[in-house]
Amino acid sequence: MTFAPAPAPLIDLEFAVALVQRRQVPPVLSRWQHRARQSLPRDALPLLSLIPPTALGPMFLDPLSQGFEDGLDAVRAAPAELVRGHLRRQCPARRPLTPWVRALADQDGEAWRVLERALRAAHNSLVGPSWSRVRSNFDAERVWRTRLMAQHGIRTALASLAPGGRWEGTTLIFDCQEDVQVMLRGHGVVLLPSGFWAERPIVAVHDHAPSILIYPSAAPLPLVDERTDTEPLGALLGRTRAAVLELLARQHTTTDVAQALEISKPSASQHAKALREARLITTQRVGKAVWHACTPLGMDLLAAATDLPSTPTA
Repeated sequence: MTFAPAPAPLIDLEFAVALVQRRQVPPVLSRWQHRARQSLPRDALPLLSLIPPTALGPMFLDPLSQGFEDGLDAVRAAPAELVRGHLRRQCPARRPLTPWVRALADQDGEAWRVLERALRAAHNSLVGPSWSRVRSNFDAERVWRTRLMAQHGIRTALASLAPGGRWEGTTLIFDCQEDVQVMLRGHGVVLLPSGFWAERPIVAVHDHAPSILIYPSAAPLPLVDERTDTEPLGALLGRTRAAVLELLARQHTTTDVAQALEISKPSASQHAKALREARLITTQRVGKAVWHACTPLGMDLLAAATDLPSTPTA
């Protein structure tokens, strides 16, 4: 198992296009979704015929690449049989098989030019403007997750990729609405966090290459400060959530957290819930008070903060 060397622009783009279409998103993503819907250019709309709200679009559309242009080259170079198979197998199940999609499957030149324009327009609107924050979030996540593996083992690191993650023997289980079973092909796994996704992890299984396990990073993109936070822990968790974790190095109530950070009690409770789901804090009710404190993982993360990469000021 390895960690991806950098965020993948086209994979993040697929998640961003999916988020634009979802009826319900976590509150932290709702404002981003509203802005994205308002600004999505007309040239990007054909992607809605390929990428559903579940983000399970054709696999040739989201190669693992370190740059957008490299990824676009990989899309254009996808074998015709692979493209045809993905489109004719996946689109009828998740999206209508429109005349344009059929033209893509038949390698029609104009249809592919429309696809390239759509990918460029969507990238420039949804992903490109935030790329420095995406990279900052990714770098911090990678250092933290690598340290977690070194100190607590691969099983703990993988189970903590999303709330409810657990092992049953040699099977890693995440809670989801659908019953989905994934069998790996024996070529290893690449971990890839995404700040544009807040749902269960998704596995892209490849027959002759490492499979890709894509999971939500510790902080969704909107929590990463617009000015690009220079504090490493803030880059990983978001400024306010990092402050909550630092405060909970000693036990405090929800009210204590709200007063100390000058935020509302519901906001403090929401940040505590996110940290608890990430197994960074524990929560205990004593009478009417709700007490929170760091877990060993949370303390490790605070200790590791000095090792996380600093983010240059934009």
